[in-house]
Amino acid sequence: MEYTVKALADLAGVSRRTLRYYDQIGLLTPARINSSGYRIYGRAEVDRLQLILFYRALGVQLDEIRQIMEDPDFDREAALRRHHARLLEERSRIDRLIRNVEETLEAKEGGRDMEDKDKFKGFKDEKLQENEAQYGEEIREKYGEDTVKASNEKWMGMSEADYDRMTAVEATLKAVLKDAVDDPTEDRAREAARLHKEWLMFTWSTYSREAHQGLAEMYVYDERFRKYYDDIAPGAAEFLRDAIVEYAE
Repeated sequence: MEYTVKALADLAGVSRRTLRYYDQIGLLTPARINSSGYRIYGRAEVDRLQLILFYRALGVQLDEIRQIMEDPDFDREAALRRHHARLLEERSRIDRLIRNVEETLEAKEGGRDMEDKDKFKGFKDEKLQENEAQYGEEIREKYGEDTVKASNEKWMGMSEADYDRMTAVEATLKAVLKDAVDDPTEDRAREAARLHKEWLMFTWSTYSREAHQGLAEMYVYDERFRKYYDDIAPGAAEFLRDAIVEYAE
């Protein structure tokens, strides 16, 4: 089956302008141009467009999609499986939020007060699942299943007041790091390390110098962590790592 721009646009639910733009940037080129000058798309282009729209639905930028799909090792089936897993995660996230809303409504309609910890259970569970997806494998390998389980339980049992304090400590730490990168001093390094330990202890069951130092090293060599801190101020990840290593020793 072959499609013109209009036919493919109608089939996929996108605009003709979108397809022309994808062609212009080299993301989705037609199989051929017919004698009348019309772009003609075949089965391969339909399949490619499906993947493009999958990635767009996940919020992936067009430049990144092109890099992914032009990789010589690109595997369409593996990409679909990853997309399927991401969709299941998203469905699970939405289901948790729906349950939280339903429980809140049931409490209101039943004339009873919902416990404060239950009001935020859905949001805490969502954050836990998000961290699990991003870092679960690494932290289990580094710290063990029991440590991770204890930390997760402490997180889920956190009160609203503790959560507010944890957020305030994190905000103060970010401010100290921002100032410290511009004007590094020993006092700021000690304060950054102390605040970081205080922030960790909202979810850590016990403190370990070795674990604290190991986490600090991860902030530098793992691009995901480095980006989080370097977005506060360039060089903040290394400054915090050095501060924690010195503090722990």
